[in-house]
Amino acid sequence: MTTLEHARRGTTRHAWPAIVVGFLGSLILSIGSWSVGWVAPNSDINSTTWLAPFRTTELGVTIGTIMLTIGAWGMIWGWLRLGRVLRRPARTFKGKYEFPPESMRTINWAVGLWSLPQLFALTIFSRDMLAYLNQGRQVLAGQNPYELGISNLPNWFQLGTDTMWAEDATPYGPMFLWIEGAVVGITGVGQPDIAIFMFRLVSLLGVAMIIYYVPKLAEMQGWDPARAQWISAANPLFIISFVASGHNDSLMVGFMVAAIYAVWRGHGVLAVLMMSISIGMKVISIVLLPFIGLWWAGRNASKIKIFWYWCITLGLTAAIMLAVGWINGYGLDWVKVIAGTGSIWSWWSPIGAGGELLRVAVVELGLGDGEWVMPAVRLAGRLLSVVIVLVLMFAGTYDQILARATWSFAAIVVLSPVIHPWYLLWLLPLFVMLGIRSNWQLRWVIFTVAFFTAYGAGDQLYVWQFLELGGWMQALSWGLSVVLSIWVLYYDPWTSPMFKNQWHLRQSWRRMVLAYQRWKRSRTQAGR
Repeated sequence: MTTLEHARRGTTRHAWPAIVVGFLGSLILSIGSWSVGWVAPNSDINSTTWLAPFRTTELGVTIGTIMLTIGAWGMIWGWLRLGRVLRRPARTFKGKYEFPPESMRTINWAVGLWSLPQLFALTIFSRDMLAYLNQGRQVLAGQNPYELGISNLPNWFQLGTDTMWAEDATPYGPMFLWIEGAVVGITGVGQPDIAIFMFRLVSLLGVAMIIYYVPKLAEMQGWDPARAQWISAANPLFIISFVASGHNDSLMVGFMVAAIYAVWRGHGVLAVLMMSISIGMKVISIVLLPFIGLWWAGRNASKIKIFWYWCITLGLTAAIMLAVGWINGYGLDWVKVIAGTGSIWSWWSPIGAGGELLRVAVVELGLGDGEWVMPAVRLAGRLLSVVIVLVLMFAGTYDQILARATWSFAAIVVLSPVIHPWYLLWLLPLFVMLGIRSNWQLRWVIFTVAFFTAYGAGDQLYVWQFLELGGWMQALSWGLSVVLSIWVLYYDPWTSPMFKNQWHLRQSWRRMVLAYQRWKRSRTQAGR
């Protein structure tokens, strides 16, 4: 262990420089968002005279892009340095490292301070909140968002919603539609910026639940709760996605982990209620419902008892969702979200990338237009994920239920045709409970968080078309991210050890040479 680590081990006072850097990064990112963040066309921000040069000139947009990107990497730097100065060799919990007992409060302070500036940022990394506005209008207008797209609303484009929602039904649960309608009902259509702020406050409820329950659940599994908090809640992708972007996924995950905690404490009915609310926010979490039934049935439960508790779990959830459907008038139309395979795909998805590459191959080989390929691959991925979930429902022990539930959820995500950056945050709390070790597992989390944070900074930039700078600004952001990633992840002495340990090319090459020499010796000895 280096002298630097000896000086920092087991202390929290050295964490404050990291917290300050992360806060400055969040603040700079938020200021940059006022230049290149998304805003509704009918927002008063568009007519703000003092802000116009920052949004409508080449120099202003360039400065905003640089600030947004540097701010994002400032948060990454603060996050990694915070983890480095707090960690010490494990004595109490499983794993190689743990954090001192008093560090939980320090990490919570970090999450709060890093989140604060982003409450007042313009919409960045995703403009789903602008879709929430029009879907809220649909609710208030008596339209069924599961049947109609937002193009059925007059002047729907004045709220800046992505055109992909024009004809598509909403993918959100029926309970979240109530929230959308309530927010728009309070603020009206003419105050989209206040509505965006309220959606962020709603998302903070999910953030608070994740921060409260995930460390408790990790500790129940024998893992350091403070370290779990640092991985799951202090990372920049979590804060940006659930605060600046205000995704309702925070509510889905928050009620999901609350359900797991309740059933582990023996409160089965409460767990089903929490799980039903999670489904009511975003339907994808329904995949965890059968595992709630397994936990509720208890250890050494017979197959008959397990089947009975599955029936109770499903019956209670169905009763709750039927009541919700009766109240809001949508019935069980939200089931279409599960049955539908969707129409979009992404390169980050094996199904999406594989389907597109196969389509191109079919066209190049002259076997047709290939329009059937993506739907077929998408359906195959959906069916395979269902098979995996069914197998994991029945195969495994009681002590493996958390792992079975986690990998079931992972199968649904990985075999989906589209994977958005914040989908990682569906799975990360579950894997944190299972235990993320300080080896390739933690490095994979760091790489994924850093990559998708950089991707969001470069991909989701709003630049007025008349400037003709959109492509240049994306290239500028990506170029900055490459330079900053090399520094933060590989060269900076405060942060690089969290990522690069034993990942040097020279070390990797030496390990390969030694492995080859051992293999050669074993073959020679075997030949004798």
